[in-house]
Amino acid sequence: MVLLGHRATVLRVSMILCRISAVSRTLARYGRWSQWGDGLLHRALSFSSSRCHDSGSAQGLYRDTVLLPQTEFPMKLTGQKLLDREIEIQQKCGFADLYSWQRARKAKKEFCLHDGPPYANGDPHVGHALNKILKDICNRFEMLKGRQVHYIPGWDCHGLPIELKALREMGTTGLSPLQIRHKAREFAEKAIARQKAAFQRWGVMADWDQCYYTFDGAYEAAQLKVFQEMHSKGIIYQDYKPVFWSPSSRTALAEAELEYNPEHVSRAIYATFPLTTLPPKIASEKGLEGVSVLVWTTQPWTIPASQAVCYMPNAQYSVVKRADNSQLLLVATKCTASMAALLGTELESVCTIIGSQLEGGICKHPLLPDKEVPLLLANHKTMAKGTGLVHTAPAHGMEDYSVALHFNLSVECVVDEDGKFTEQAGSELQNLPVMTEGNDKVISMLKECEALVKEEQCVHSYPYDWRTKQPVVIRPSKQWFINTASLKDRAKEALQKVRVLPESARGSLLAMLDSRTYWCISRQRSWGVPIPVFYHKETGEALIDKHTVSHIVNLFKDKGSDCWWELPIETLLPPEVLKKSKAGPVTDYIRGQDVLDIWFDSGASWAAVLQEVIGDSEPESYLDWLPAPLRKPRVKESDPRADAYVEGKDQIGGWFQSSLFTSVAVRNKAPYKSLVVHGFAVSEKGEKMSKSVGNVVDPDVVINGGKEPSTPPYGADALRWWVAESNIFSEVQIGPNALNSARDNISKLRGTLKFLLGNLRGFDPRVQAVDPKQMHYIDQYMLHLLRKFSIKVTDAYAEFDAGRVIRTIQAFITRDLSSFYFSIIKDRLYCDVEDSLGRRSCQTALEEILDGVTRAIAPILPHLAEEVYLHAPGHDQDETLFKSGWIKSSSVWRRPGLEEAVEGACAIRDSFLSSIPGKHAAQYDLTIAIEPGLLFELMEFLQEEPTSTSSQLAELMMAARVNLTSELPRDLPPDVLLKHGTFLINLEGGVIREDSAYSIAVVPTSAARCPRCRRYTSESADCLCPRCQTVISQAH
Repeated sequence: MVLLGHRATVLRVSMILCRISAVSRTLARYGRWSQWGDGLLHRALSFSSSRCHDSGSAQGLYRDTVLLPQTEFPMKLTGQKLLDREIEIQQKCGFADLYSWQRARKAKKEFCLHDGPPYANGDPHVGHALNKILKDICNRFEMLKGRQVHYIPGWDCHGLPIELKALREMGTTGLSPLQIRHKAREFAEKAIARQKAAFQRWGVMADWDQCYYTFDGAYEAAQLKVFQEMHSKGIIYQDYKPVFWSPSSRTALAEAELEYNPEHVSRAIYATFPLTTLPPKIASEKGLEGVSVLVWTTQPWTIPASQAVCYMPNAQYSVVKRADNSQLLLVATKCTASMAALLGTELESVCTIIGSQLEGGICKHPLLPDKEVPLLLANHKTMAKGTGLVHTAPAHGMEDYSVALHFNLSVECVVDEDGKFTEQAGSELQNLPVMTEGNDKVISMLKECEALVKEEQCVHSYPYDWRTKQPVVIRPSKQWFINTASLKDRAKEALQKVRVLPESARGSLLAMLDSRTYWCISRQRSWGVPIPVFYHKETGEALIDKHTVSHIVNLFKDKGSDCWWELPIETLLPPEVLKKSKAGPVTDYIRGQDVLDIWFDSGASWAAVLQEVIGDSEPESYLDWLPAPLRKPRVKESDPRADAYVEGKDQIGGWFQSSLFTSVAVRNKAPYKSLVVHGFAVSEKGEKMSKSVGNVVDPDVVINGGKEPSTPPYGADALRWWVAESNIFSEVQIGPNALNSARDNISKLRGTLKFLLGNLRGFDPRVQAVDPKQMHYIDQYMLHLLRKFSIKVTDAYAEFDAGRVIRTIQAFITRDLSSFYFSIIKDRLYCDVEDSLGRRSCQTALEEILDGVTRAIAPILPHLAEEVYLHAPGHDQDETLFKSGWIKSSSVWRRPGLEEAVEGACAIRDSFLSSIPGKHAAQYDLTIAIEPGLLFELMEFLQEEPTSTSSQLAELMMAARVNLTSELPRDLPPDVLLKHGTFLINLEGGVIREDSAYSIAVVPTSAARCPRCRRYTSESADCLCPRCQTVISQAH
């Protein structure tokens, strides 16, 4: 098989030799000598006597004959020049119109990236930059690939933070909902304007005149259709149950509106509930008289609302006697040792029982002597902390409420909307804030009645209102809920069809779904979408159905949701609607005052922006509700799901989840095909940014510079490079080091691009490009590498991995271009005849490389890419890069056999260079000895003659002369440097494999340095080398 493969290779070699002959004829047509012919020396010798000059004046004499790089493209842009150039590029290259242009063009495929709406509250920050730029990189790549991008920026405009800022300016008393709403809208609009201007300056591609806002009437109408659809299916319902309540905001909160403070300090207590009725299964046990159940809690204020004490059925419990005061306590057996240490006394075990034996026991409430508290089974309790027994207050705990439902306990709330004890808690506690003075008072009361066994400081994680940064409480309230438990299985099934990046985030998504049994969607505020419900004045019964909601939807579409407060109830609830709803007269009803959770606002965005028809609506009438840009149809073949949602990891429990629940509820599928979950922007020390710490990085200062010398202007592209270069799937650090690195890397990139542009001066690829088959082998090899490079870059972009894109670009530039190709071709570029085949071949490769690298960086650095394109050859002046497509690699460039030839030569070159460390390769003659075989035949592709100073192999080796032979000469000089090596040839996918040995002999050249090209190929120091003689003669 190897023999057959060898013969096949020989046949291919002969075919290549025929092509070489054709190339020689082409060379003649270009007016250049054949570098494989025998006439070169003769022509050089026949050149006029002026070929030799005094060595001192020679270099100046030939300076103007060398084709050095020339371009107006600046090597470096800093300060105001950089900022002015970026703005100029945006204007000159039509950044503002690019999105509309690509929406208008015909495309077979669409890419829809649905924008998670940032909150319209405050100035743009680096978190915005990370998110928006990351999305823009995706969109620009997809657009360059020929897809029609569907991306409509949006803003989340309602909610408490905006309302609180409006109240701060207006005062907090005597204001009507409409007054608050008007001021809040004004505040949101100003924030949107600031953020929008920043996003445009960052180069984010969109139609900025056509965005979606959650306070638009059209958007609110679409949102209410989702609400109605879920309500009609029984998924949205009203109930009285415990919710997270923020006393500082005076409203209910959903889980997504909480942030947990891991350093919250509570006054944890151990308290006794005297066991007045022993459980029947242990009633016969002796010595249990006077036993008390010991409970532990971090929230003593909930004790007055306690309805039961819960135990675990399979856990082991012990009745223990304190050695210091003979008190009998019931605790979990596993907790006795830790309790003894905590109390500072020995605990003698009186008896041990199983949890199930506690059934039927009854305790006395420590603060309410007449109240009985039963012992109840609850599987959710653990012994990780405390005593293994937990007092249960159904009104003030989610798990406690579940116990109450199971055992039909009363849900008695003792806390009002301000977080203070109500009258029901007793006169001693009434009006005391439960988290502070009320808590202290309960502990004092427990101490007075001798029920307090121990108090300790407990540092633990506790939920806070994410807006006011104040602790929340759990209290029951009549609210509107989504039954997420009924959606979980379908949501999980839908999520299995979604691609999640990174995949590790899928576990977090599923865990969040599992932990959420219901979602409270009503808020007791003014600035939001009103829940379209009416209540009967006497019974309090809610009136809400498809007739009432459809009418409100039409009003919101035309007038916006302010009309809920502006219009009389007779207009909101007209006779024809009352008749359809089979309701009484309008005078029997009042409108509801609650608004929807903003997570429901944004979670329904797919219904407005992705244009899915909901319920029994006609497509035309449904889309009529939306602003003109949102009515523009997507590609007909497109899936109604977005291709991607790209947001920070905080949206795992936020927008990702709320969008999933609403979409699954209405249309039984996820609203997205892919989820990209990125980390947060943090300081260079990995710390969360905080104004008080002074480590906040302002993106405006990053771009435009600050007042201090330490904050120079980096420009928008540096900010974009920071985003792309970062590992977005973890926390993303930003600071002077990261930004300086981005600036320096862009500067290095500019240097490479300048070199490419400078060497393409006067070259028009449309008429002067060389056919790939006629190009020098090293140039063909570079096109082969460029094709592999373009595939890697394309794959990385498709994986949303811009960091891998940058690493691929840097590796290609550093390893394949700067360290290899550029160092080899400079002599050919600078010193060959301007229109010679060899030089045009090189320029053809350089132009393709320039085009490929420029398009590869374009999604990340659009300003730089368009700036390069303005200087690049081969296109009309008014054409821009982003309107001209992606990297144009050709399958013709794929040359695996050529790859083996060049890489085999490179292996020999490495041996050569390592034998002369620190020396100039051009000062040496190199003899390469290879036994007859595949490697020798491959090297003959690069050098036909036994010896040459101008072959492609000599160019690759960068030596003065290369001798190619099957064995080393025996009469080598004494100063020769010898080296041996092997190269594994792997052709035809491993069918042809040959481990070829080679030897090299390196000796200092006897030739002199040419005063023009500076290669050691001249007869004497004052004479031109044969190649330069020919170039000069042709010039004259």
